[in-house]
Order: sequence, then C-alpha cells, then structure tokens
Amino acid sequence: MSLIAVEGVSHWFPQPDKGEDLHVLDGIDLSIEEGEFVAIVGPSGCGKSTLLNMVAGFVQAIEGTVLCRGEPVVGPSRERGLVFQELAILPWRTVRRNIAHGLELVKVPKAEREERVSSLIHQVGLAGFDHHYPHQLSGGMRQRVAVARTWAADPAIILMDEPFGAVDAMTRLTLQEQLNDLCVKSSRTVLFITHSVDEAVFLADRVVVMTRRPGKIKETLTVDVARQRRDWDYFNSDRLLTGLVDQALKLVREERIEQEYGQARVGVSGSL
Repeated sequence: MSLIAVEGVSHWFPQPDKGEDLHVLDGIDLSIEEGEFVAIVGPSGCGKSTLLNMVAGFVQAIEGTVLCRGEPVVGPSRERGLVFQELAILPWRTVRRNIAHGLELVKVPKAEREERVSSLIHQVGLAGFDHHYPHQLSGGMRQRVAVARTWAADPAIILMDEPFGAVDAMTRLTLQEQLNDLCVKSSRTVLFITHSVDEAVFLADRVVVMTRRPGKIKETLTVDVARQRRDWDYFNSDRLLTGLVDQALKLVREERIEQEYGQARVGVSGSL
C-alpha cells in the first residue's frame, strides 16, 4: 500500500462572474511510497499547489480520492507536515522553542524533545542561534527554522510548497543541500512543489512534470542517482542528472509554449 494515493482526481473552482468554472486538475493519478521524495514541476497555474493542498487536507477534490495509508484525506492532520514559502514561525519564540513547538503540543517528554531539537539545530546549520528570535535571523535562517520545526514533529509525509522561493540564489543552494542531507539521515517522505527544474532533479527520487491547466501528469522522470552522492559540484558534472534537467526543461517548455499560444489564440479570436 502506498503512503499517499491520488486516484482519478479532477478539480475546478466556480467563477460565477465569468459564467464558467476554472478547471485546474484533470484525472490525476499519483502514488507516493514511504521514504520517497517526489517533486512536481509545471507551468504556472497548472494546479501544483492545489494538488498539494488536497494531500494536506485543505481542499477536497470534486472528483476522485486522496488517500493516506489507505484512508481518505478529509482534513488537516499531524501526519502531514507543511513548509510553505511564506514563513509561519512564531515571532515571540526563540529558534529552539519554535522547533520544539509541535513536540510540546503532543507532550513529548522534555529530555527527548531537547535531544531531538538540538540534533536538528545542528543539522540545519543553526548552532549558536538557539536563543535568537526570528527578527534577529536572515530570511534563509528563518526558513531553516521552519523546516526543522516540521521535521521535529515527525509527520508521515512532509509537504513543501516552493519553500525556498523567497531566498537569494546562494542561500537557496545551501538550503537545498541541507534538505538533501536531512533526507539522507531520516528517510522522510516528501512531496515538493517547485518552479525550478534544477531544484526538482537535485532533490527528488521522481520528478512529476505536469501539463498546462487543467493540469494532467505529462511525464514522470526517475532520478536514479544515490542521494548520498548529491551536492551541487557533483550535480553539475554528472551527465545523467544534467540530462534529466534538460529533459524536464524541454517538457515544461513545451507546455509553456502551448499555454502562451493558446492564450494568444483566445485573445485574437476575442478581438475579431
């Protein structure tokens, strides 16, 4: 049994002012196995974030089913941890207390909680910043706190929606390598949404490429390179990885061209 199973999911949003619904997903079938890292890429507006929100339990599919361990997802759960681009750490708590927050809520014993938090602080490169508050940290450091807090809570799957989209390029590379290291050490299951094909191939075991809206799965690429060998120096010299990036970019580019051409055709026909 897959940890996550998305079966025949289609979804649309009503648009009463336009007289037609906005169809965002069409017939999505996707399974995610325990310990697997799956990244989803595709053109803007293709339904990537809507699909993640369905797995999170925030959105219910109009057609089809989303299952977690064989049970329908009907709402949010601590089994599914979240990391978004918009930071959600608590400004009145220190780094250590932010990371410990979820563990406190479920009453993890203090000794175990402190050990888990201390380990994660070191793993995400925040040693020495335990007692700093969010306003004293850079954007990249605050995002590390958010990642560590989600990791500490030990969910069955971690859902990440463009988590590094708001940081500078150099910080983003560091965060990607640290996330990869966390996955090596903990074998967590991750569903990761990104606009960056390089990021998807660097991090994932499988890269799911979606079509333009309404989003369908166009192709799934398997990244057959041991996670322990992945850093950016190796990535840029490995022909398999760079070849996968080229392949995924070609697929996404095809969809973007179709999307732009379709919009242009609509504009021309509307002006006649």
